[in-house]
Amino acid sequence: MGLLDLFDVSRWTDPRTSMTYASFFGAAGVALGAFGAHALKERLAVRGNDQKWATAVQYQMLHSIALLLVSVMLSLDNKLTPFSRKRLALSGNLFAGGTLLFSGSIYGLCLLSGSGSAMLKILGPTTPIGGLMMMGGWASLFTVASQW
Repeated sequence: MGLLDLFDVSRWTDPRTSMTYASFFGAAGVALGAFGAHALKERLAVRGNDQKWATAVQYQMLHSIALLLVSVMLSLDNKLTPFSRKRLALSGNLFAGGTLLFSGSIYGLCLLSGSGSAMLKILGPTTPIGGLMMMGGWASLFTVASQW
């Protein structure tokens, strides 16, 4: 699979794609939640990042479920118009990318907090971009619901 395959709409309208991302983000969310609650508990609490970490996990898990919803809806072949299929694919793209940027940047910010790393300047603005992508996914899902 090449880089251009990521932009192939037919790949994203396949329910297995969103199911794959949902499974990955769900499993990673459980692991990161446990990691934050146990192995990193003290480190996160000392820096005041325990709630931030929990928020990242919460949004990741919520959007894993949203990706599952997209997968189920894409499985309804007979009931979807081509417009709805493309909008669902867009929702899946935005949910997956938004989760990666939003939650991923929060995890990075929590781990690098107090380190003076130059990455903090990159990760900070990444969080709202991921959040906007998540909101875009929900807006795209709304357009599907309004056409149902």
